[in-house]
Amino acid sequence: QVQLVESGGGLVQAGGSLRLSCAASGRTFSSYGMGWFRQAPGKEREFVAAIRWSAGSTYYADFVKGRFSISGDNAKNTVYLQMNSLKPEDTAVYYCAADPTGWRLSRTPSHYEYWGQGTQVTVSS
Repeated sequence: QVQLVESGGGLVQAGGSLRLSCAASGRTFSSYGMGWFRQAPGKEREFVAAIRWSAGSTYYADFVKGRFSISGDNAKNTVYLQMNSLKPEDTAVYYCAADPTGWRLSRTPSHYEYWGQGTQVTVSS
């Protein structure tokens, strides 16, 4: 059974940093596309960042460029989202997701087959 488990969320002041982790189990995800999405209360889920693990290529939403960084550790089957210079508007539940096709970097939620349960990030002003 495929499982994605996020961790690392919490409460941080504006300007601070957090590193989210997404531990994958059930299969090796090195050939997958992995993404991070977020959803704030009353808003739709939105794309944050994606990585093609095998190629090492990345893709970011405009609003996180220069602040967030996605990376993966094949040995640990884990994807990370390093978040710096956090803003109150970054407050949301953050989800990681896996795209089994592995050949694309997608910002479309429906392209991702597996999802984690989410981790809350709260940025205070």
